[in-house]
Amino acid sequence: MVLQVKNMHSGELRYSFDNSYTGWQRLEVANCHIIIVKTAYFVFFMLLSGYARCQNFPVTGQLPTTAFPVCGTDTFQQVRVPPGQTHMMVVPGCDGNVAAYADLNPFWYTFTCFSAGSLGFLITPNNLNDDYDWMLFDITNQQPSFVFTNLSLVVTGNWSGSSGLTGARSGGSAKIQCASNPRDNVSTFSSMPTLKLGHKYLLLISHYTDDNQSGYSLSFGGGSAIITDTTKAHVASATMRCDRKSLVVVLNKNMRCASVASDGSDFSINGGAVTISSGLGINCTGSFDMDSVLLNLSAPLPPGNYTVTSKLGTDDNTLTDDCGNQLPAGETASFDVVFPPVTQLDSLTPPTCAPGMIQLVFSDPISCNTVSPDGTDFTITGSSVVGIRSAKTNCVNGGTNTINLYLSSPIVAGGHYIVTLKTGTDGDGILNTCGAETPAGSTISFDVKDTVSALFNYKLNMGCVYDTIHLVYLPANGVSQWAWIIDSTTTSSLLDPDVVEAVFGPKTVQHMVSNGFCSDTVSEMVNLDNGIKSSFLAPNQICPKDAVSLNNTSLGHLVSWSWSFGDGQSSSDQNPPAHLFPSTTGGKTYTVNLIVRDSLGCADSSSAQIVKLQSCYITVPNAFTPNGDGKNDYLYPLNGFLTSDLEFKVFNRFGQLVFETRDWSKKWDGTIGGSPQPTGTYVWTLQYTDGPSGTKFSLRGTSVLIR
Repeated sequence: MVLQVKNMHSGELRYSFDNSYTGWQRLEVANCHIIIVKTAYFVFFMLLSGYARCQNFPVTGQLPTTAFPVCGTDTFQQVRVPPGQTHMMVVPGCDGNVAAYADLNPFWYTFTCFSAGSLGFLITPNNLNDDYDWMLFDITNQQPSFVFTNLSLVVTGNWSGSSGLTGARSGGSAKIQCASNPRDNVSTFSSMPTLKLGHKYLLLISHYTDDNQSGYSLSFGGGSAIITDTTKAHVASATMRCDRKSLVVVLNKNMRCASVASDGSDFSINGGAVTISSGLGINCTGSFDMDSVLLNLSAPLPPGNYTVTSKLGTDDNTLTDDCGNQLPAGETASFDVVFPPVTQLDSLTPPTCAPGMIQLVFSDPISCNTVSPDGTDFTITGSSVVGIRSAKTNCVNGGTNTINLYLSSPIVAGGHYIVTLKTGTDGDGILNTCGAETPAGSTISFDVKDTVSALFNYKLNMGCVYDTIHLVYLPANGVSQWAWIIDSTTTSSLLDPDVVEAVFGPKTVQHMVSNGFCSDTVSEMVNLDNGIKSSFLAPNQICPKDAVSLNNTSLGHLVSWSWSFGDGQSSSDQNPPAHLFPSTTGGKTYTVNLIVRDSLGCADSSSAQIVKLQSCYITVPNAFTPNGDGKNDYLYPLNGFLTSDLEFKVFNRFGQLVFETRDWSKKWDGTIGGSPQPTGTYVWTLQYTDGPSGTKFSLRGTSVLIR
């Protein structure tokens, strides 16, 4: 690989690189010429950044979609190739070096096969030291850009690293030559491909050497295929546009855009004082050929029948096809000129409920500059007063098929309304793009219905087991459909339904109504707040001398409370005073009941059991017998109900910790890891905080394990 970078102005050698480097390089050089000699080992992606800063790219012809049309009778001269690239190319048979192939400094050529056979062509560099590569694609029924992604479109090609003449000829290589070292002198010619009748082809010529190349010529010959269109050019038709001064001449085949005389002198008309003032190929932007010419006249033609005739223009030719054949002088086509039809005010987009805008629709485009922005070209009359505050158009090329009339306020009263066209504040009416005025006084009507309301009333019938919601709606303004939804569940389509609810609490009632044109939805929260619930908080266990405080947590609109403490005592207070159970010789369990009632007479009850302990004195037994007889089988702190931060530990006579717990109800069974411990004396320690007083205690003692 040899790389040289020179200054464009001085020619001074700035950088030189010679290596078979297999990685990637990025080159950023301003005002430069880059000289590259291609090898099969070098990936040249760096060319893009270097070239892109030197000249503009791409120009017409450097993309598949803007390819030059060529034919077999021509020798095409290309004297300048703007540098650049757009895609990496996948070359059949060269997959191991895909990155070495690109549409580098390209030009694309397109042609059609008019007689099947072999294709021969020659690319002759003006400087035989230049290296040109090429690839031929069959794009029949395909998009031109598919050449970059569809490998099956490739017909043949040659990517040899050798410089000089290249192309397709008899005796050329039967396979595509891949990138190579110039010193290997790999053939630059491939064998002639066979073209198919009616197929369309793209030829890519890629200039690899540098951006200071001398150009080349492309000629066809040596093959049996015919790529020259021998169809004689004729004027197929002529049509006058509605403005009566724009004439479109249609040809039977594509002709070169550059052959159209800008002054329109390639044609004449028998229009008397009206003459052709300019000519322009239609759809010539980004293209080389076209099949239609737009002729602009000096003034509108009066209605009548006319003839357009081809002739030699001021550019010394008529129109020329892609092969250089001219449209014969004297070709004619007749056309009629009529007054453009008036665009009627006859359509509008059906309005919706309470419209704030009316959209008028026209079959032919209306000139946007003839529509008064303040909407004064129109009035709306009908069942209620309607004001128009503005008019807006959706302009495309100066014309619009819709006019939106924005109203001062929405139309909420149902009835029949009429839109009338009049002369606006701009002093005229509306005209279509052909200059025909829609007559003032033209009208179009529309109907709307009244707006509706879904507002409703309700009554509640509350009970102990279920409530009934009586929903009431008075339909108006033609309402004929309604639906009731309670908590997102469709409940009824009746006018005034009764809804029974067994679950009390807030309910979302949604009401939807419609008159077939307008609709409305109203949601309202209905609170069924007559539910009651009896509940209270009480301790599970108490010491013998403790008074019990009960916390009433009952819910509802309650009017009475009835307490029963289970010891024969009762209270009707909402929150009774602390209750002291009677003294007993042992522990006892009491059941406390609460019955609550509301103003409807509904009742609910709840209960809780409270255990009065025999003793709350915390102690540790001085002996235990873990023999499984259910008596004194465990060692643990007794009566630790009201303690916190408890820690109980047991040690054997060697000081070994044999049991530990922070839960007073967890008991030592006289084993370690399931192994029974021997009879003897064991030391214990007990630390805890007394719940009622908050006093901290630390105790120590011994217990005897008896087997």
